[in-house]
Amino acid sequence: MILVSACLLGENCKYNGGNNDNPCVKAYLAGKEYVAVCPETFGGLKSPRDPAEIRGGRVFLKDGTDVTEAFRAGADIVLEMAKKTGATEAILKEASPSCGRNLIYDGTFSGTKIKGCGITVQALLKEGISVKSEQDLEKEQNV
Repeated sequence: MILVSACLLGENCKYNGGNNDNPCVKAYLAGKEYVAVCPETFGGLKSPRDPAEIRGGRVFLKDGTDVTEAFRAGADIVLEMAKKTGATEAILKEASPSCGRNLIYDGTFSGTKIKGCGITVQALLKEGISVKSEQDLEKEQNV
């Protein structure tokens, strides 16, 4: 079983109300069992909403609201889903404060990315679940 960021499958759950539909991810998943996840929605955040970034280990909306607990709650739900479904792999949205695998935004809302993992990715990796981003997958597939 594979966990997949719902936005990569075309679901409009992104912070701005849109999605990150990704044909490479969809092609990779053809014939495989997977479940769509959106930790931010699972944690109670609505879409659209202000963008969020990690700063000092906590997650803040652009207006300064601390939404760390919502992000942690969403990560806990995704982790529980992984355990219940026997998921061993996840493909999640790069740079997201929940799902970023290699990069996250630096917390200044300036568009600057830094090395780091999102809240959900941290939880999954701690449990031994393999996580890659859609960008990792595209590199593997030579897209």
